Amino acid sequence: MAVAFAELPPLVRMVTDDELIAATLGGRREAFGDLVERYERAVYHLSYRTLHDVEEAKDATQEAFFKAFRALATFKTGAKFSTWILSIAYHACCDRLARRKRYSYDELPDAADLTAGPEGLAILGDEARRLRTAIDALPEKYRTVITLYHLSGKQYDEIATILDIPMGTVKTHLFRAKELLRKALSDSVAEVRK
Repeated sequence: MAVAFAELPPLVRMVTDDELIAATLGGRREAFGDLVERYERAVYHLSYRTLHDVEEAKDATQEAFFKAFRALATFKTGAKFSTWILSIAYHACCDRLARRKRYSYDELPDAADLTAGPEGLAILGDEARRLRTAIDALPEKYRTVITLYHLSGKQYDEIATILDIPMGTVKTHLFRAKELLRKALSDSVAEVRK
């Protein structure tokens, strides 16, 4: 039995971020929930890569959306909400790292411990896990840039805005991060082959 064209449901149009922001500012708070659903994963991912702690990443994600909701009236029309929320999240993570340093007598390590134990050998066997390990071992400034560029798909100008650094610095950090990753991955492959 053929279905008449008139009986088909209309195509569902994707609501834009600007429309959700306008709806939220107009009193429809549930519209902000749609923004949270849309960007929660990216914000959490950036927070986890920056903080290396699941609970702190969850807290930083929640804090970023809370701050964004409270400051939504200051959001510039025409700007990208994704860039704005990631910038808020990154700065929330930086605040948490600063508090960690302030309340700790020991400096945070610049690199993760890559010694091979039973768990380390299992991680080294899987390429994706080796890459994640190498990214986690990068200094924070390189790890953040590589996460935003390769994992979140942000462009140089967006990363510069999020991190509040010059675009040339973004390019330099990205270049150095790739070099460090190449070295770390080639070292880990050589270690596995021994």
